[in-house]
Amino acid sequence: MEQKLLTYSKKERNAFLLSLIGQNIIYGTFSGAFAYFLQFTVLIPAALVGSVMAATRVFDALNDPIMGVIVDRTNSKYGKCRPYLMLAPVLMLITTILCFWAPFGAYTQTSKTVLVVAWAALSYVLWEISYTIGDIPIWGIVALITENDEHRNKLMSTGRIVSAIGMAFGFIIQPLALLLSDSVGGELNAFFLIVAFFAVIGCALFQIMGFAAREKIKPELTPTTLRESVKILWSNKPFRQILISGVLGSPRSLILLVIFPLFTYYFAAKDFLSVIFYMALIGAGLFLGQYLAIGYTPKLLNRFSKKKLYNYSNLIAVIPSALIFVLYLINPMGMTDWLFVILQAICFAFVGFGMGIPIVLQSVMIADCVDYQEYQTGIRPDGVFFSGQSFIAKMQTAIATFISGFAYAYVGFSDTAIEKVNAFIEAGGIPRTEPEFQPYMMILFFLVSIPPAIGYLLSVIPTWKYALDSGEHKKILEELNRRRQEKRRENIEA
Repeated sequence: MEQKLLTYSKKERNAFLLSLIGQNIIYGTFSGAFAYFLQFTVLIPAALVGSVMAATRVFDALNDPIMGVIVDRTNSKYGKCRPYLMLAPVLMLITTILCFWAPFGAYTQTSKTVLVVAWAALSYVLWEISYTIGDIPIWGIVALITENDEHRNKLMSTGRIVSAIGMAFGFIIQPLALLLSDSVGGELNAFFLIVAFFAVIGCALFQIMGFAAREKIKPELTPTTLRESVKILWSNKPFRQILISGVLGSPRSLILLVIFPLFTYYFAAKDFLSVIFYMALIGAGLFLGQYLAIGYTPKLLNRFSKKKLYNYSNLIAVIPSALIFVLYLINPMGMTDWLFVILQAICFAFVGFGMGIPIVLQSVMIADCVDYQEYQTGIRPDGVFFSGQSFIAKMQTAIATFISGFAYAYVGFSDTAIEKVNAFIEAGGIPRTEPEFQPYMMILFFLVSIPPAIGYLLSVIPTWKYALDSGEHKKILEELNRRRQEKRRENIEA
């Protein structure tokens, strides 16, 4: 008699979604504000910010497989993912606050410039490690709480939606810092207080999954070494294609990295209400397009293969992304004109739509690769494979940060130049109308447009002939579930 597939309860589903909101409140706060904080508030030179953050991300990305191995070799009464979901939120709370604490002041206002950079690098490394401890298990546990492929895909898709909601909190950090800076003694203090507030909320929510979930699939322990685990990852052809695609598509991450200084300096001249106004008009297109794509992906999967959806959604974003810079070249000082605002909003909406679908599919396709690996070898290394997802995200940010840092440095938009622009704004000036600052405004539009367009195009090269067809995966999952049910029957009879 066929047994019913094990799957998650409503309580576990809700706990997972709340935890993802919490995790991404922290991640959004950090990824949206930290680079801005270092370059435009602490005033560390742009090239140095890019180098430090890129090197730190690469270092931590290389450590991800280690965490994956640790997760896969964990054998506790709580399972292999839950113990880390209990620990990681506490570590993330501490390290997030440390990152936005500037005990040595701003880079250009102290003789302790080495200490300023060293503190930023050290706190960033600690944050990355704590994030990794939680990120690999939070996605890896999805495959351990359900045997139903439809339920898994739905949970991952919904998870990406609520992740985007959590990330959205990061977009109010920098405007709030501008709003509160005068009343709390400057931007340094404003960032610290606001980030600490959101970190407490995010970590409290993130903590829920570790205590609420129960791992239902009990895979055999994976007694592999780090070297063997890396070999497993690389030998899995569909996963290798996803990995290469993610790294080649790294310039796409520049959109979220540069959009804050773009709104702050070009559109709003550091005025809080103007930042909110233009983010609502233009930025809303990006986020609505992304949310629509993420929410609609499960329905699209019923009609199209994952390979086609992944590839064509990336290609959809190429032309709209490039058009943003074309619009700037047409009217460099008038991007706030209503016609151009509307055209930018439309372009960003298409970019967001093209961004949202691959975000969902990456997690779903990596989970498929885990099934493929278990089918081929009998070993299910969820932790190792989802460390690959974390690796991709960190490499994307590392490469994007490196590109932006050196692009800013190339046009001189760094440390003392930023101080000059800030002083110009305080005197009532608008940087987009000042010829001296045009190279700075140009580089902001360039970075959110041309490199991302190239990234979208490059990302489809490895996956154009993706190795794991949706039909083949369906057969693999049916066979795996048959094996699991047979094993459970044997255990009951024994």
